[in-house]
Amino acid sequence: MATRSDEGIDSLRALPLFSEVGEEDLRQLASHLIERRFPRDATLIQEGQAGDYMYVLREGRVKVTKISGAGREKILEILGAGSFFGEMALLDPPERSASVKSLDPVRVLALSRLGFLHALERSPGLAMAVIRELSRRLRHTNTDASHIPYQSVKERTKELLRRLATEVNDADGWCLSPALTHQEVADMVATSRETVTRAVKQLKQDGWLRQEGKRYRIRPEE
Repeated sequence: MATRSDEGIDSLRALPLFSEVGEEDLRQLASHLIERRFPRDATLIQEGQAGDYMYVLREGRVKVTKISGAGREKILEILGAGSFFGEMALLDPPERSASVKSLDPVRVLALSRLGFLHALERSPGLAMAVIRELSRRLRHTNTDASHIPYQSVKERTKELLRRLATEVNDADGWCLSPALTHQEVADMVATSRETVTRAVKQLKQDGWLRQEGKRYRIRPEE
């Protein structure tokens, strides 16, 4: 029978940040993990507040949000089980750059900055993994920033749904997205709900997208 420690090690090993860390260092990291549970609509991380924990999401979904200059909540990302967030607090403890709120009852494993830094001092593999992950994220941010002005809303919607649809149906190979409203999609692709509704309709007409309630099935890549 798997123990909570085994779950913690498996959770950390699945993350790019820790994928090349040795077994003993992973076990040391996992010993610092704390299980936490939150109800639906709870705030796990508050933008602007200090934080010193990162979280691995084991059950449920969360949304990552930021307040715009106009005071409106903008959804940056929706994360499901297996995702992680808040990791920048392990390296840079000042204020959180975004909020994270639960869309369902969630269960997370929390890792403190102190435990992380202790392991970082002992593991060259972990130090290199951190450098690679930060470089990857910088490239991803730069790519997104350069593409947004030139992509149509249809293309941005397609790219977003492709990225979010991670649950695969073995029968036909189509991928299933989490539940999303058109307003949530609009927030993430920086447009209006009406424009997203038209883009979704076009993707359905193309045969690339099917809708099941608030979830979407994405045609497999050929």
